[in-house]
Amino acid sequence: MILDPIARLRRFNRAVVREAGALDTSFMGRGRPLGAARVLHLVRPEGTDVAMIRAKLGLDSGLMSRFLRALEREHLITTETDPADRRRGIARLTPTGQAEVAAYLAIIHDQASQILTRAGSRADEVLTAMDLIATILNRDQVELRPTDPDAPEAQDCQRAYFSELEARVPHAHAQDFPLPDPDADSYRPPLGRFLIAWSDEMPVACVALKRLDASTGEVKRLWVAASARGQGLARRLMAAIEAEARAMNLRTLKLETNRVLTEAVALYRSTGWADTAPFTDIPADTWLAKAL
Repeated sequence: MILDPIARLRRFNRAVVREAGALDTSFMGRGRPLGAARVLHLVRPEGTDVAMIRAKLGLDSGLMSRFLRALEREHLITTETDPADRRRGIARLTPTGQAEVAAYLAIIHDQASQILTRAGSRADEVLTAMDLIATILNRDQVELRPTDPDAPEAQDCQRAYFSELEARVPHAHAQDFPLPDPDADSYRPPLGRFLIAWSDEMPVACVALKRLDASTGEVKRLWVAASARGQGLARRLMAAIEAEARAMNLRTLKLETNRVLTEAVALYRSTGWADTAPFTDIPADTWLAKAL
């Protein structure tokens, strides 16, 4: 086995480039290179800011312009100036463009199925490794966005959170936390907030806030996927939810946790949270508060 880490990384890169067809002049056999295909995938029928696409893909303005003109010639997109801000360009998928994106997605689905079939019984290991690599590479592009607590992505995050509690915390049982959450309204404005961290449109973390009274809120359900840990994301989420609390004119925050969740407890204490009187029952055994 090659032990040199640089050689191992280069081998991985070559395998990905070959498998993805990144060097093909006709990406996935659809007649255009990978760059143009990636631009096409980011355009929505309702319209997408051209500057956003360029920033997301890291393209210079000249190359971006060439991709847009090529896609226009194929009648896959239209571009126009935003009437509300003439400095912004808006690209929209045409019906032909929508059909072309669907064709790409069908090929991608088939390709992914073949890779997982090759992985056999190790498919879960492969996916876990892919999640870790993608999250590390996208570290600087993770976005925090408010989400409805009953949205499928929010429920997925909460389900993972409850499963982890069940695995680590005594007397915690996932079945005690039904989804959809009957208390979901308390995490919606104006009563609360639910934030999700997105890594290239994949949810990798969440946190919630609910109002307890006119001046006090409770932070709930801080969770970070295993593949996204060690990058400061939990700290970033806590800072964001505290900012949301200030915007709601809350003056104090509380939370409950359990001492076995050592990483979480250490984070809270390092960011100004202090012990407070118990305000919930087991499985919590640690109660903290913070003045805003």
